[in-house]
Amino acid sequence: MAQETPSPTREDVRGPYARVDGARPGGPLPDALIRLLQQMPKAELHLHLDGSVRVDTALDLARTRGIDAPTTWTGMSAALVGPPQGPDQAELLRAFDLPIALMQDAEALERITMDLVEAKAADNVRYAEIRWGPLLHTARGLSLRDGIGAVVAGAERAAREQGITVRLICTAIRSHDPRDNVVLAETAALFRDRGLTGWDLAGQEARFPDPMTHALAFEAARAGGLRITVHAGEWGGAPQVRRALSVDPERIAHGPGAADDPRLMAELRARGVVLDLCPTSNAQATIVPTVAAHPIARLHRAGNPVTLSTDDLTVSDLTLSEEYRNAVERIGLTLPELWAIDRRALDVAFADEATLAPLRTAFDAWAAGIPELAPRA
Repeated sequence: MAQETPSPTREDVRGPYARVDGARPGGPLPDALIRLLQQMPKAELHLHLDGSVRVDTALDLARTRGIDAPTTWTGMSAALVGPPQGPDQAELLRAFDLPIALMQDAEALERITMDLVEAKAADNVRYAEIRWGPLLHTARGLSLRDGIGAVVAGAERAAREQGITVRLICTAIRSHDPRDNVVLAETAALFRDRGLTGWDLAGQEARFPDPMTHALAFEAARAGGLRITVHAGEWGGAPQVRRALSVDPERIAHGPGAADDPRLMAELRARGVVLDLCPTSNAQATIVPTVAAHPIARLHRAGNPVTLSTDDLTVSDLTLSEEYRNAVERIGLTLPELWAIDRRALDVAFADEATLAPLRTAFDAWAAGIPELAPRA
């Protein structure tokens, strides 16, 4: 069960929390609201392992594996953190080259997974879904099954130690041979009873725009009991989001361009497809011009189900609490809207009801102590 997060004191609730409406984009937030966002129990559904390597861990792995990489903390940080804004998605993906080079053995994969779970628990993330592309980590001879097993083992151990619930999503890469992705899906499904519950497709969308190239892999994933998400709209806007519907996903990773097409928004609502949005990462990849211009508020207010995540702890140099602050301070979500988005994640997560029910109870109990969030009689 997820670790319980302490609620604010009664004095805090009667004082600054009760006076905060959260709808002041462009202005600094009161200290009380910043503390509340940190204390808020969170669920994060869009989080990449290879984009979340700790700088200290990367330095040690590069040294012990003989990888050509920066040898100072400052240099390694500069190599791992993506630019605030680049020309496109392909440029942002270059920030993943070094982490992938470091993640070519079971020990490294398990260690990096444990690091990430620990970091998320420290930020009061109580439920996390971590995704990664296992075929990217076999370049030095690690078997696909052993590589997946290492991430699974790291997630299991850290989840127990940190009091956090973790599920895993196996990510296929658009540029890989479709036959290899079928094998990947079949292998991933062997770990379904150990918390690997989802299937994803990611990679350079402009070069490989059609997800149906990997239709057989999606079929194999479904046959193995994995739930389906897909990256879309990192290039190509609303038409690419619509194209992603061809694989019948429950959720779409990114897809902010859907906000530009009212008919697509209506179709997403009708089908119950959730957009797992990451404003800072989207600005880094120039999917949106700025974080403040991100359409998460418009989509939520239109009734489209959305969740809010960081995408990458290190590449985006961002905690989820900081992204929540961005959502209120820069985008203009109100505190109740942000809470509704956070809470919705527990209704669309790739976990079973027995896992999610106690988390919902714990989240609701926390919110009951905040006047703006408590259910109205």
